[in-house]
Amino acid sequence: MSRRGHSPTKPPKRSQSRPVLEESTNNTSPGRVGRTLDSLCASLRLAGVVIWVPLSVGFEALLLPIPGVVKIRWTRVIWGVLCKLLDLDIKMIGQPVGTVGGQKGRNRGERPVIYVANHSSWLDIPVLGTKIYSVFVAKGDIERWPIMGLVSKIGRTIFVSRNRSTTGRERDEMITRLATGDNLILFPEGTSSDGSRVLPFMSTFFAIAKLPRLPKNAPPIDMPSYPPGLTPLIQPISLVYDRLEGLPVNRSKRAIFAWYGDMDLGPHVWQFLKKGNKRATILMHPPLAPEDFPSRKALANAAWASVAHGAASLRQNDDGVQGWFPDQNPEPNHTIETSKSCDQKSISVVA
Repeated sequence: MSRRGHSPTKPPKRSQSRPVLEESTNNTSPGRVGRTLDSLCASLRLAGVVIWVPLSVGFEALLLPIPGVVKIRWTRVIWGVLCKLLDLDIKMIGQPVGTVGGQKGRNRGERPVIYVANHSSWLDIPVLGTKIYSVFVAKGDIERWPIMGLVSKIGRTIFVSRNRSTTGRERDEMITRLATGDNLILFPEGTSSDGSRVLPFMSTFFAIAKLPRLPKNAPPIDMPSYPPGLTPLIQPISLVYDRLEGLPVNRSKRAIFAWYGDMDLGPHVWQFLKKGNKRATILMHPPLAPEDFPSRKALANAAWASVAHGAASLRQNDDGVQGWFPDQNPEPNHTIETSKSCDQKSISVVA
């Protein structure tokens, strides 16, 4: 296929300001050797993933019927080894406020936690899953993905759809899981971005943290609720991929990590596997108590402000960045309609 602006029968002229390398007669050029080594490394990483995932997920399937938190702990091992196979290091600033959870933790009065993070790639799931005891809320399409779908399903991911007829059931499942010992990770942007900004957070994602107040004379809603004192905390997370082959990632290199728009997953994964010495940085912000905010919108805006502030600092390679606590009613610098109009191919989903 020809490039736009060039005749299909006449190759474009090369620049005369630099010499032309006769690549066809130099099969051992450093560039060709480097590309061959990159492909070999990518093949080895892919083989490791293909071997590790079925073995680890098969073992976790045996743990599912066992009560307690052993299956929660093992899920972190699965994601952690997967990141090692992908040659992806993880730097973490701050700590999650949630514990491993479980019913015993709830009985001790440990509040559930909903972690909310910016979302730019399929990589967000293994990165966050490596460091945080939690389960993901994911779009139903992910269940049918190779490898990632299998791990997510056995890892007790909550798959939700955009079908209004199932919204109530999915909401009830999330509330029940939080009340009985799980913590959740949500991506409230509703879609993946290019990694250079944080899209506005949709307030509907925060409905399970700040349940609606009913009028005095309204009939009761048949839905689960939280025990007294155990409403979830919201902990914002900024996630940025900031190192590639040992060097800081600039705007032109973010596409190696970010998966968004109409990008095909297979080629994106292959290009990522060919790169080495990569790093993601997770910044944990102070938790937000939903009862301190007058509305879901105010809570969503406050969480967005923390995540956007932290992500901007990480993109600027600020080594001294710390978690940030926002004003209680910040206003995003984008409109909600912008987020809704974005491509919906993402790992996140509106709860």
